[in-house]
Amino acid sequence: MATLNTDIRYIKGVGEARAKSLAKLGITDLRSLLSYFPRAYDDRRAYKKIADLIPGENACVCAVIAGEPKLSRIRKGLDLIKLRAVDETGALELTYFNQSYLKNTFHTGDAYVFFGRAEGTPSRPQMTNPLFEREGTYQITGRIMPIYPLTAGISQSMLYKAVEQGLAACVDELPDILPENVRLVYQLCHTRFAYENIHFPTDDEALSAARRRLAFEELFLLALGLKLLRERRTFVAGKQCKKVDLSPFFTSLPFSLTGAQRRAIGDIARDLTGQRPMNRLVQGDVGSGKTMVAAAAIYMAAKNGLQCALMAPTEILAEQHYRSLAPLLEPLGIPCALLTASTKAKERRALNERLRSGELSLVIGTHALLSPDVQYQNLGLVVTDEQHRFGVDQRAALSAKGDDPHLLVMSATPIPRTLALMIYGDLDVSILNELPPGRQKIDTFAVPSSYHERIYAFLRKLVAEGRQAYIVCPMVSENDELPDERKAVTAHAEMLQKEVFPDLRIAPIHGKMKPKEKDAVMRAFAAHEIDVLVSTTVIEVGVDVPNAALMLIENAECFGLSQLHQLRGRVGRGQHKSYCVLVSDNKGEENKQRLKVMSSTSDGFAIAEEDLKLRGPGDFFGSRQHGLPSLRVADLSCDLSLLHETQSAAEQLLAADPALKNHPLLKARVELLFELNADAMN
Repeated sequence: MATLNTDIRYIKGVGEARAKSLAKLGITDLRSLLSYFPRAYDDRRAYKKIADLIPGENACVCAVIAGEPKLSRIRKGLDLIKLRAVDETGALELTYFNQSYLKNTFHTGDAYVFFGRAEGTPSRPQMTNPLFEREGTYQITGRIMPIYPLTAGISQSMLYKAVEQGLAACVDELPDILPENVRLVYQLCHTRFAYENIHFPTDDEALSAARRRLAFEELFLLALGLKLLRERRTFVAGKQCKKVDLSPFFTSLPFSLTGAQRRAIGDIARDLTGQRPMNRLVQGDVGSGKTMVAAAAIYMAAKNGLQCALMAPTEILAEQHYRSLAPLLEPLGIPCALLTASTKAKERRALNERLRSGELSLVIGTHALLSPDVQYQNLGLVVTDEQHRFGVDQRAALSAKGDDPHLLVMSATPIPRTLALMIYGDLDVSILNELPPGRQKIDTFAVPSSYHERIYAFLRKLVAEGRQAYIVCPMVSENDELPDERKAVTAHAEMLQKEVFPDLRIAPIHGKMKPKEKDAVMRAFAAHEIDVLVSTTVIEVGVDVPNAALMLIENAECFGLSQLHQLRGRVGRGQHKSYCVLVSDNKGEENKQRLKVMSSTSDGFAIAEEDLKLRGPGDFFGSRQHGLPSLRVADLSCDLSLLHETQSAAEQLLAADPALKNHPLLKARVELLFELNADAMN
């Protein structure tokens, strides 16, 4: 008797070799097989007459074999079977490659159903390698069929036969983990129905009900897990601060703060004086003034005798923070220091001594802050910059150096509220949605590549006026597999230097360079020793170069909207009028829509909402560094109403059963979901 734990090797048609291939897809037993959901579906229910076939469209045709199949050997390793099938409206030519055994499969006068892509012309329709079965068997036609993500050695038919066997053997063993009242209130189908119809839907309604049930379950588990994490924080006593008079801090600033900055500082003041450790995300567009909000938090913590650590993803960003914060905080009696991999051993020892003795109030640095030799006397506030570039693990590692310190996370990636709710469910969120006065509006233009000459002339004019420019390309080096019109950084920089701007100072920068090399190039650009920086997206999170006034993005269709917006934010940081030019020859409707959004708004949050609608959440966090379990069914761009429903369902359930004692199955699933991320997420 097969059970959910039965090894996949023992399923008919799998065996040792295929089991190894399936393991690459994460399928090792029947449980993981049944939870391996289709990525799309083929609707093979409608049958067409041969005369009605439309070239380019998939269709099912019921037809009779009109003559013996002909086998031709074209060359070694390539043979063809050709045959004709007819119905009352016309004839269909069929071609099969390297399947010579079919010569004895098809017999004149037999009726088959063929499913495939119609080719040829309306008067002479053809199909190549269509799927087929005898009329009336309806195993692979006449129904909605699943399409699974595959790997080498695994075919669609092998996978869906295995899933069919798995469902037949143990679909009743799948536990219904949702409480019955939740299932009824939100009108969700049973687990058995959901699994049967996510794989082999009987009709569109059944597929929709199955998807809704499984997406709800996924988001519900995530919501429960994040709420339990947040509750766990409630029981930890924080380093409670006394109220601090902020007027000396405000007076020392050479400008007045925006309302949004003041609100965020108010949120932080409440957190620091509260009973539990602060866990706050300050989220704002490029240039919205997050650093000043962090400075106010550091001021409050330091005046309470706590030490503060600010961690940035690169040396050059850490230095930038040091240059802006030290002159502001040191006159207010808050000693600051910078610690990076480049800090000399002697300086480092002295700095560590000052940290251990408590003499140093603020240390700003890179991952060097996580080194074992860096010890604090009383670490009370950890500030991390660009959250998703660190991932929760490093955030946790730095926090571990203090005794439950307060945590402030700064992110310049505007995330739609709904997504922030999900991804940062264990953090409170403050949003900076106003730009400080004096920030430049960046004029944005979307143009085809035929404009290059005009763009280059404009770039030359700006450089003659003393400005600098970025040119961003989607790839590092030439790659045979990708269309050659995609600009590759190294080759493109070379071409520009030789053919277009022989008199300008041009340098490439990309993620495959060593950190020291990247740093050296960025420093040279910041020091105006380079006129044009040709780059990949490594500059997306980057250094202030107030003199840069043009951002030219090649093959703009290769980037997500949020990425384009981040890149655009690299210019317009000084007093000079700035421009962003998006070059794309892609005429697709979605691309037009995206570039229109970029040209018409500079509001990062509006752009993020649009991005979520167009591309889904993957774009925000390329490799899901935020440490959350990934979603297999739910799609945050489409399931927003479901997201809200699961949030309130989770709240209600936890209000009645805070530790899920009465729901052991549910508790086990939440723990399983979060066990990989447990240490990093509290």
